[in-house]
Amino acid sequence: MFAPTGAWSNQIKVTHWDTQQPAIHFPNPKERQRLSCHPKMPHPLSPPLSLPTPPPLSSNSHTSTPAMSSVAFGGASITSRLLPSSSARTSLSQSSSSLKPLGSAPLISHLFLNPKPRSLPHARTRQYSPAAAPKCQASDPEQLRLAREDIKELLKTTFSHPILVRLGWHDAGTYNKNIEEWPQRGGANGSLRFEIELKHAANAGLVNALKLVQPIKDKYPGVSYADLFQLASATAVEEAGGPKIPIKYGRVDVSAPEQCPEEGRLPDAGPPSPADHLRQVFYRMGLNDKEIVALSGAHTLGRSRPDRSGWGKPETKYTKDGPGAPGGQSWTAQWLKFDNSYFKDIKEKRDEDLLVLPTDGAIFEDPAFKVYAEKYTEDQEAFFKDYAEAHAKLSNLGAKFDPPEGIVIDDGPSQPVPEKFVAAKYSTGKRELSDNMKQKIRAEYQAIGGSPDKPLQSNYFLNIIVVIGVLAILSSLFGN
Repeated sequence: MFAPTGAWSNQIKVTHWDTQQPAIHFPNPKERQRLSCHPKMPHPLSPPLSLPTPPPLSSNSHTSTPAMSSVAFGGASITSRLLPSSSARTSLSQSSSSLKPLGSAPLISHLFLNPKPRSLPHARTRQYSPAAAPKCQASDPEQLRLAREDIKELLKTTFSHPILVRLGWHDAGTYNKNIEEWPQRGGANGSLRFEIELKHAANAGLVNALKLVQPIKDKYPGVSYADLFQLASATAVEEAGGPKIPIKYGRVDVSAPEQCPEEGRLPDAGPPSPADHLRQVFYRMGLNDKEIVALSGAHTLGRSRPDRSGWGKPETKYTKDGPGAPGGQSWTAQWLKFDNSYFKDIKEKRDEDLLVLPTDGAIFEDPAFKVYAEKYTEDQEAFFKDYAEAHAKLSNLGAKFDPPEGIVIDDGPSQPVPEKFVAAKYSTGKRELSDNMKQKIRAEYQAIGGSPDKPLQSNYFLNIIVVIGVLAILSSLFGN
């Protein structure tokens, strides 16, 4: 499913250095500008490709001297000895043949597990001069909209809502608010596409999510990986019946595997003190108790597979027939529907075929968590509102935006037509005015030009009362 790294390889011609011919032929200026704005990022599961580059031309261009040089493609650089053209072609061939994607793993959907660190060789990152590169955004708004439609079609055929939600969460959930520098602070920066981070134990199975969205990334190169992961996550929630997530886009991608965060920043599923552990991890991200409980509600989607995570049953009455690959244990009976059933099922704990992790149980055992868990059990609308806000906040953690204010691809919810103001509807006798009535009176006040920042020259409602009083006095006089 993946193409090898080397997006520039079809535009490069390697020649003998002493022929005075340029060693690298770039595309025409317009194509070069397009590629510099939206270059194909390094392949997520492969090492970076290095190519030899010629030494600087001197006055004696026919003098051939081997030299050491560093060249970067797709954001990574490796030092290599300059070779004659035939050797260079051999080196390039060997380099391309060594790019092998990581094997697939069974899909799981529970949110967090902590792993043992692995290490991979790192490459140095080439620094580009801002003055040399054209100004462009991290993602193209139109391509973001088209990618969202493709994700919706993908969900209809793969039922991959849970793992796509998890993909966005795990890319963002490495954020550390105590670190200012980007990308050292972690967060939503696309680093999860690299093999070194995919192999973190908490990310078990997410290679399958990457394989699902990679064709969409290939189709829309003007969308950053960081944006694509968050777009897929939010779209999956919405398509499963959940709330609309108010996400902005324009996230900048990291460019090399050494920019991935260290292992151990994501929560564990079964720590000795679940509530304390959740606070330690989520407080580090800058999230609070309400947001922790609201985000826990996303377990209404998905299932856990014991062969990958060590949690859950191999199969239950809710998962034995799929959809998708059968098996695993879900938190809810309808594990592809986003609602508040997670809180109801966790509270009751009456069905042995439904999963309850130690961190799930903690939201009803910890007094501070329980306040929100009880609320969401009874009020799905409140859960949806708080979840949408928490998910949007999580998706922005650690991200660097270009443009800085971000990109909005939604026109926003349509504004309802205000009800015509009819004073007779608000006759209350001696009772105090209701909040709803006060809002409607305020709307009527603003409709004639008044506002909190720019009040009318005279008190509109007081004038009405005065006029009515004068008319009453006149009527009384003439009546007498």
